[in-house]
Amino acid sequence: MDIYNHILTAIPVFKIGDSLEKVIQFFKDHTYSHIAVVEKGKFIGVLSEEDVENFKIEEKIEDYRYNLETFFVRRDTNWLDVLETFSRNEANLLPILGLDESVLGYYDITDIVTVFSDTPFFTEPGGILVVAKGVRDYSFSEIAQIVESNNARFIGGFITDMQNDVVQVTIKVGTTNFNEISQTFRRYNYNILFGNNDDQFLEDLKQRSDYLGKYLNV
Repeated sequence: MDIYNHILTAIPVFKIGDSLEKVIQFFKDHTYSHIAVVEKGKFIGVLSEEDVENFKIEEKIEDYRYNLETFFVRRDTNWLDVLETFSRNEANLLPILGLDESVLGYYDITDIVTVFSDTPFFTEPGGILVVAKGVRDYSFSEIAQIVESNNARFIGGFITDMQNDVVQVTIKVGTTNFNEISQTFRRYNYNILFGNNDDQFLEDLKQRSDYLGKYLNV
């Protein structure tokens, strides 16, 4: 997916010798979380809006060099890694570096999310299913095979969480009837974290739970 045409070049890049007054005013005028700083034309880091709030307005960026963060993306960074960099750094603006470490421009998270939402994962009709399995035990080829073995179309999927050696995968399939698909995932030792309400396995559990509750209340 091409995101190069979303590079923003009108947003300023500050020099290490610039006054903090200029940076503070920039953040007052915009809703961006970070802004890039260069020294002799080379990227050296970004300033955070939160950090700048505690700086003295009469000083220069140079005086707070140690506060600079160093995250960025390259022009050839794929869009999933761009989204990950936004998320990992809690940023809504990312500097894009060229081969010579100069700042080519920025990505705005709103633009990238809009591009993402226009992909078939969101636009194609179907349903969302979230499954989980050990990080060493799952594979996307297996997930696709499970979906397609139930005569459903595998539209796409991506990892949405990974904790304690368990990976969480959100997938979209070309159906909203997840009963047979969910049963197959369970036979392959996947946990179903989210799916349609017509999942018969969950419905059976609910009915048995309700029955047990009524029995205990007798």
